[in-house]
Amino acid sequence: MPQSTFPYTHQVVVIGAGAAGTSVAASLLRQRPGLDVAIVEPSDVHYYQPAFTLVGGGAYSLAKTARPQASTLPEGARWIRAAARELQPEQNRIVLEDGREIGYETLVVTPGLKLDWDKIEGLRETLGVNGVCSNYDPSLAEYTWQCIRQFRGGKAFFTQPPAPIKCAGAPQKIAYLAADYFRKKQISSQSELRFYAAGGALFSVPDFVPHLEKVARGYNIGLLMNHNLIAVNGDKKEATFSFTDGDGKTQEITESFDLLHVTPPQCAQDFVKNSPLANADGWVDVDQHTLQHVRFPNVFSLGDSSSLPTSKTAAAVRKQSPVAVANILARISDKQLRASYDGYTSCPIVTGYGKVMLAEFVYGGKVTPTLPLSPFKESAFYWQVKKRALPPFYFDYMLKGREGDIAHKARD
Repeated sequence: MPQSTFPYTHQVVVIGAGAAGTSVAASLLRQRPGLDVAIVEPSDVHYYQPAFTLVGGGAYSLAKTARPQASTLPEGARWIRAAARELQPEQNRIVLEDGREIGYETLVVTPGLKLDWDKIEGLRETLGVNGVCSNYDPSLAEYTWQCIRQFRGGKAFFTQPPAPIKCAGAPQKIAYLAADYFRKKQISSQSELRFYAAGGALFSVPDFVPHLEKVARGYNIGLLMNHNLIAVNGDKKEATFSFTDGDGKTQEITESFDLLHVTPPQCAQDFVKNSPLANADGWVDVDQHTLQHVRFPNVFSLGDSSSLPTSKTAAAVRKQSPVAVANILARISDKQLRASYDGYTSCPIVTGYGKVMLAEFVYGGKVTPTLPLSPFKESAFYWQVKKRALPPFYFDYMLKGREGDIAHKARD
């Protein structure tokens, strides 16, 4: 391992204490007590982000999604309470926002991604008012529920930007919850619901598309593919979309709304995309199976900041973390990297109150259920799993570095 002359040098430095960084650090310390691990993380609060949709739908408390960061970090790790500013892998060094330099022998890059609110003109100025809401920020999720509760009919729009984004099913989940709520309140007949997606399909795995389209039709939600939200005028309650017409020409259309749930465009963090670790799209460029950087062998990445060609979800991290840990420990011990990630992820797609369709798949879009239940049917069981079982599993098991799991397998 290269030696460093920096005043602060650690065997392993983890950037980011979200699901990926925390679970990796905790597992490393469980398997190798005494390992010198430092975690670079500026936030004092750790959120269970998969529950934000339920908060926006009034089915979960925002307070229950949050825990003090200090309580979620693994014992034995040094918490460096600062943000990273620059990555210098040639020198095995990171530079913090306050100017401090940290050296490392092994680097794990897991800072999550950036919500690029400013890419949509006028959006930031109207977030949280004028019926413009989003479940993608904990400070806004409760306003989503307020908008749904106070809706008395009219036009309700739900948007999805170009991929990649966190949990690509989340933009539709809130549309289904809102539609279900409006039906229960008997205001569906006075409501026009539309789902605008920048992509050409409702979901990235083709096998699920017809089943989700059926759910949308059941709620009378209009599906407008290849429509990308580019501007919002909150005062006028107008949303502008760009789309490609039948002649291949890009057009713009402006529509009035009463409720607008926005999923923001998303990209790599600035300090990641501007570093030698990034690929052309800005993500940390790693081997899709070993999670090791393609050019810097002492750098690993997983989760939302990585280039892994799979959905960016906590469930994906759940399967990535044991692979990353095994390969990090192998490299530290000068052994061959044998652990391999198959691209598994899952997305519990909430299709209404008490109903979830669980999409599980690996690289290539191959459907791989964990339990012997149809992945294409809405399930009350998976609703209970999502709402009641997964949050404590996340905080009390996954973030503690425990890795026992149920195997998934390809569907016949």
